[in-house]
Amino acid sequence: MMDIMAKFLNPTNDLAFKRIFGTEKNKDILLHFLNDIFSRGDNPIEEVTFLNTFQEREVASNRVSIVDILCRGHDGSRFIVEMQVASEPGFEKRAQYYAAKAYIQQREKGMDYKDLKAVTFLAITGYTLFPERKDYLSHHHILDVDTHDHALQDFSFSFLELPKFNKTKDELSTMIDKWAYFFKHAEETLVRDLDIIAGKDVIIKRAYEELDQLSWNEGDLWNYEGYEMKEASIRALNEHMLELGEEKGLKKGIKKGMKEGLKEGLKEGVKEGMKTVAIKMLKRNRPISEIMEDTGLSEAEIMAFEEYKVSFPTR
Repeated sequence: MMDIMAKFLNPTNDLAFKRIFGTEKNKDILLHFLNDIFSRGDNPIEEVTFLNTFQEREVASNRVSIVDILCRGHDGSRFIVEMQVASEPGFEKRAQYYAAKAYIQQREKGMDYKDLKAVTFLAITGYTLFPERKDYLSHHHILDVDTHDHALQDFSFSFLELPKFNKTKDELSTMIDKWAYFFKHAEETLVRDLDIIAGKDVIIKRAYEELDQLSWNEGDLWNYEGYEMKEASIRALNEHMLELGEEKGLKKGIKKGMKEGLKEGLKEGVKEGMKTVAIKMLKRNRPISEIMEDTGLSEAEIMAFEEYKVSFPTR
């Protein structure tokens, strides 16, 4: 039973996302999610089998590590599910590359091409991918440019863009709304609001339960916060580099501006990211000494967050 004031963790965190949607224990949550997103009520995905992901883990300093879920449906079709937090140039092309690779890797020696199964790529993004579109969920297929016939049916791409989702908990009318709200607002949701958010849907309530930090052990929380630190640093760095690059580009030219923006952005961006992590750790009642060690911030810098002083733990 969850405590009435328990704080939920962030479902877009790599570790949390994998725990909810990428484990045998919670396979029914993934099934529910996929059927809701693709409106498969009349022809539901009945079973999924997790496959080894073919993607290499990317932990480079200029991008967020992505948790990929690759699974096979009961009819042999493939589903790739990704959580993409930070903006990444060329992400649409990478989506197509991964889908193509999943399609190719089905074919074993002696297998006929006619036996290849469809591949569906689904991404939940923490940034706006298609600014010209208003809807927060979009589905993309291969269509005949004249007739719009859908003869080539083996590739489809869907994108759930969280910044475009602006409904409150009282305005959720569909299961897709509820999942979008889950990804965007779970971290700030109180247990007492779950009946409003999830209604009678026990699967979504279970997804929230998996985010209850009281159910996580110390080691998992430590790893979770490591992912949070990395993602916060990268987001802050990207934003700061963009701001500095634009400012200096106006004054000294684009080339010089980007060079200076990179240098200053690396320093300031990482620090801003650590401040975000420090606040989250304070909310979770972590000792100040531990926060200092993990973020590199001084005690004075941490104590500057006035609104959190009342809940500061002892050192």
